[in-house]
Amino acid sequence: MGRRKKGNPVHGWLIVDKPAGVTSTQVVGKVRWALDAQKAGHAGTLDPDATGVLAVALGEATKTVPFVTDALKCYRFRVTWGAETTTDDASGNVTATADARPDPVAIDAALADFRGDILQVPPQVSAVKVEGERAYDLAREGVQMDLVARPLHVARLDIVAADDSGAEFEMVCGKGGYVRSIARDLGRALGCLGHVAWLRRSWSGPFRAEDGLSFEDVDRMARTPALHERLLPLELGLADLKRIAVNEAAAARLRHGNPGDAFEGADYGETCWAAHQGRAVAIGIYRAGAIHPSKVFQT
Repeated sequence: MGRRKKGNPVHGWLIVDKPAGVTSTQVVGKVRWALDAQKAGHAGTLDPDATGVLAVALGEATKTVPFVTDALKCYRFRVTWGAETTTDDASGNVTATADARPDPVAIDAALADFRGDILQVPPQVSAVKVEGERAYDLAREGVQMDLVARPLHVARLDIVAADDSGAEFEMVCGKGGYVRSIARDLGRALGCLGHVAWLRRSWSGPFRAEDGLSFEDVDRMARTPALHERLLPLELGLADLKRIAVNEAAAARLRHGNPGDAFEGADYGETCWAAHQGRAVAIGIYRAGAIHPSKVFQT
């Protein structure tokens, strides 16, 4: 017999408005402790100095994390002109400086090359793996790496405000975007160099920062019914997938990992989720009138 997991079977999402100065992992640990939950994870890492929405998944909601991670996200950030740093943000050491300062017209013109499907080289201090090790660990050891450019879809990137020292932007992008790389590359394109001064994630998929609890709120409400009342249903993590209602017989088959008849249609081969009485039963592929499950929910 396997050992019983520590904690309780808590399922759903808790949204935290992450403060600067704590890691995403620390937020997840705090939430898991506060809810005495068996299992927790998050959808999309925020840098320690970044703030904003961090969606923490509990229990069976962790199975929906990839779909939130793949969803569009919105960032508000400020770039300081005149210097590049080792981390591409204000926490790093200055590595190069420039006296030039761009005007708003030049900035707006340069942004065209940063919209749509672009290639982006991650910062030296990032979580990408290099020969099995995290880049940020190698960077701390003084290793300079030639990181491979990665594709990124930028749905929107606009200038919000500008002055002589820097500019504020808003960006909506897909999975794997590094705002620090945008700041670095934009500064180089403008000939003035730049780094991120501050960064805030406004929303991520269906989740909004203004709906999140503060770190202090999580502490204050820990181990109380009030915190459980702030849990959101795991189904929110499936917002970008097609929902197909199934009957009790199909739900029973799906829960055991078998195909279940679907009386609503989807495109052949489309990933969708099966719902019975409003609750998620499984995620799967639709083929010829049935859903073939890849993930099953046990709640």
